[in-house]
This record gives sequence, structure tokens and C-alpha cells, in this order.
Amino acid sequence: QVQLVESGGGSVQSGGSLKLSCVVSGYAINGRCMAWFRQAPGKEREGVASIDFGGRTIYAESVKSRFTISRDNAKNTLYLQMNSLDPEDTARYSCAADPTREYARCSGSLDTWPYKYWGQGTQVTVSS
Repeated sequence: QVQLVESGGGSVQSGGSLKLSCVVSGYAINGRCMAWFRQAPGKEREGVASIDFGGRTIYAESVKSRFTISRDNAKNTLYLQMNSLDPEDTARYSCAADPTREYARCSGSLDTWPYKYWGQGTQVTVSS
């Protein structure tokens, strides 16, 4: 059974930082595309960042230079370091895994459709 469990969310003030973690079990992330998505109330889910087997990353324009996605294959864990947080970053953040690509680049568009395994998410709230 594949499980993705996020942690690290919380409430911070504008300009603050948080680091999210996503521990994966039942599925080896080594060689796979992994990504973070977020969904704010009343809005569609949007891609935040992805990382492929070689560490190549893709970021949404809104988070470039502020967020950093990384992975630790030995720990089967995905991370998202979020700096300079803004109230517009308030959302539920979920990690996801794409089982269709192995040792290949991630989809370049941060679409949700390639990602078949999802966590429940962790809430991030940024106050002004």
C-alpha cells in the first residue's frame, strides 16, 4: 500500500519560512518524478514544484526564488523549503508521485494528471 504523509505545515507571518516533508512508504521514490501541489479554498489545485530522478527542478512562476524542492532517496522523503512566505501562499500543500516515468524528466507543465499517488496534505496559513 502506497502512503504519502506530509508534515511541517502551520501558521506563520508574512515573510516567514516553513519546511514541508513528505514521507513515502510502499513505493520507492528513487528514479521517480515527485512534486508538490497546493490548493487554496475556492481555487483549483495548482502545481508548485517538481523534481526528477536527477534533481532537475521545475517551479511555478509564483514561487520561483522563494521555494526549494529537494529529495532524499535514502529516506524516501520529499521536501519543500518555503521562504519569504506571503498570504497568497496560504493553501493545503500535498505531495505526489508520478509512477509512469522512471529515470526520465518530469512533465514540464506541473499538471496533476501524471501524478497517481497523493498525500492528504498539510495546511499552510500565512498571515499579514
